[in-house]
Amino acid sequence: MQNSVAVAAVTFDRPGDVRTLLGALSRQTHAPRSISLVDSGTQPVDHIAAEAPVTVTYLRSEANLGGAGGFSFAILSALASGAEWVWIMDDDAHPEDPTCLATLLEAAESRGLDVVVPLIVAPGDPSKLSFPFRLDGHLTHERSVVAPLGLIENVGQFFNGALIRADVFFKVGLPDLRLFIRGDEVDFMLRLRRAGIKFGTVTTVALTHPAGWGEVQEIMGDRFHVLVPETPFKRFYYFRNRGYLTRRHLRLKSFVADAVGYPLYFLGRGDVRGLAKWAGAYGAGLRGAKFGPLKDQKF
Repeated sequence: MQNSVAVAAVTFDRPGDVRTLLGALSRQTHAPRSISLVDSGTQPVDHIAAEAPVTVTYLRSEANLGGAGGFSFAILSALASGAEWVWIMDDDAHPEDPTCLATLLEAAESRGLDVVVPLIVAPGDPSKLSFPFRLDGHLTHERSVVAPLGLIENVGQFFNGALIRADVFFKVGLPDLRLFIRGDEVDFMLRLRRAGIKFGTVTTVALTHPAGWGEVQEIMGDRFHVLVPETPFKRFYYFRNRGYLTRRHLRLKSFVADAVGYPLYFLGRGDVRGLAKWAGAYGAGLRGAKFGPLKDQKF
């Protein structure tokens, strides 16, 4: 059982990506002992799971639980396997090379960490980070800038590729189902910090995942930016959840940055309606309002 790993994965209508992910997991030099795949899509991928080169526990969810709910379902199944570690995967991500898991385990053991996260790099261009890091006040998408660091402490881009010691979930809980998508990963990271869990990003290993470059909107060069998701659906959840997390975790700096940055962004483009949508969703989050099933949300 030492260093045994159970994968917790989720999917929603990405059959090709699921094949790629399961294939990459089957080639890991440190083989996971089990894979729990939660599928809430409209086109079930049970046949892909059955034909995979590894054993997959296929978990069908007829309700769309969102990323947070899907990950929670998959994590519980992974924990039930008795594995010492849980490796979390989204369906559109996969380990860059066969030594990914082994490298993460070695880093966790050698550095005394309970959670380790790989770098996330762009498909087709592994020299670029899919999501930026802020170093010395500047954003960077360059892998070459962060790779020599070895480890970035107390920061992680959850949940893609996060390797988490099983007992951590008993200390900080599961991803928050109420958040549905966007923000559940930030909430989890903040809970890790509050609980004093040792974690960080291992910069010598990577996962491939579609880039989020289009969401980064610079206000004052690379020193000040806001994130604006590309669809009304994602914008609502991101803005609402960001407001909610500001209140829940008393994030004063985040509140000030949002209160300045988003009006500057929307008004600078003459998008008064966009500003109103942001204010409505963000304000609802601050009040703890507009939570509920997907069918009840208005975007």
